Amino acid sequence: MKNTINSYLDRNVPASTLAFFRLAFGLMMLFSLVRFVSYGWVDKFYIQPQFHFTYYGFDWVKPFGNLTYLLFLICGLAAFMVAIGYKYKIAIITFFLTFTYIELMDKTTYLNHYYFISVVSFILIFLPANANFSVDAYRNDKVRSLVIPKYTVDVLKLMLAIVYFYAGLAKLNSDWLLHAMPLRIWLPNQSNIPLIGNLMHETWVQYSFCWAGALYDLAIPFLLFNKKTRNFAFFLVVVFHIMTKILFPIGVFPYVMIISSLIFFEASFHEKILNFIGKIIKIRSTVFTTSGNFVTSFSSRLNNLKITFLAFFMLFQLAFPFRYMLYPEELFWTEEGFRFSWRVMLMEKAGYAQFYVTDSKTNKKIFVDNTHFLTAFQEKQMAFQPDFILQYAHFLHDYYEKVGYNDPKVTIDSFVALNGRLSKRYIDPEVDLAKEYESFQHKNWILPFNDEIKGF
Repeated sequence: MKNTINSYLDRNVPASTLAFFRLAFGLMMLFSLVRFVSYGWVDKFYIQPQFHFTYYGFDWVKPFGNLTYLLFLICGLAAFMVAIGYKYKIAIITFFLTFTYIELMDKTTYLNHYYFISVVSFILIFLPANANFSVDAYRNDKVRSLVIPKYTVDVLKLMLAIVYFYAGLAKLNSDWLLHAMPLRIWLPNQSNIPLIGNLMHETWVQYSFCWAGALYDLAIPFLLFNKKTRNFAFFLVVVFHIMTKILFPIGVFPYVMIISSLIFFEASFHEKILNFIGKIIKIRSTVFTTSGNFVTSFSSRLNNLKITFLAFFMLFQLAFPFRYMLYPEELFWTEEGFRFSWRVMLMEKAGYAQFYVTDSKTNKKIFVDNTHFLTAFQEKQMAFQPDFILQYAHFLHDYYEKVGYNDPKVTIDSFVALNGRLSKRYIDPEVDLAKEYESFQHKNWILPFNDEIKGF
């Protein structure tokens, strides 16, 4: 076993594959950040709101007012430096820290692909992605190399495989497969799409999309790994993600996955692309064809620590999505363990949340107009997510205590509808949420689902 592992770690592959991924990743991130700013979302999501829903343990992560634009500027500059491979280590660390800070500022904007970007950028910190076709490699022959360890490419392939396969596992549930939920709710709204719009009302189409989506996610990693099926697999990747882009407003995620999937191709493919780009920007390919003094020593303690750390990090990525099994109630109802588990577009939830604040001394009770404190988007997301509800309740407690209420009691009258089911009461209306605190424990003030969604 030890010999097998050592033999694998001693294997090298052309550096062009990782160089291509670095270039593509950096440019995609730069485009994504420019797009975000140009749409006015920095102001809408981070500057305008007077209250932000933060992640547990990250309450200290806050926007900087108008200086938040500077954070995006630094992140965008770091992405560009990553793309061209200039001062790569500093650039990728800066990008990871700034992008993850942006992601943590408000969980209202949580998307799976934001988490994916943070994870990939973190992994890239430990990889020699600047060993070829980079400014660093051009300027420093100690960085330049024609080959890199095979595991440095495989770790990214594994991360992509986890995203796809776990998304497929999550679709193996009774709502998705047996009831075509939530696509039976969403697809009819796309009836204005040319040519295929009328089909979106057909039940067989809705079920076909569900089953095809599950099969695609489960099979695509294996098809991409297999050289014989790789071209067909990439064709499926393009078709699948273009269709999801047409049907659903999920931002740049389809493009991220399409471009990232190219890492599964042979190094010769990446070399051709890099040589083509080199001709456009007037860089001779011979500049990077001579290997420098880059040497990977597996006997070094630092390198062994890096490999060990990456191995444990990937084991964590394999295990972390299953943490929902530690909680007693239905995952889609409580959402305990839902985020950061590659569960993509699996549920349609709508909620109603009316908060009440009561003065503990005078028993004066008022109802809260959420629009005084939350944006429309924040209120919509808050109404069906328990950790949002709890955090907002504590905000209300502190706010009304400051304006003169005595130890304000915060209760809620809330109802939630899940995947086409009738709306039902969500939170125990008798519980003073100001006396409840966020933790990793089950929130027993969430009322029972009284239904069952079978599957993963």
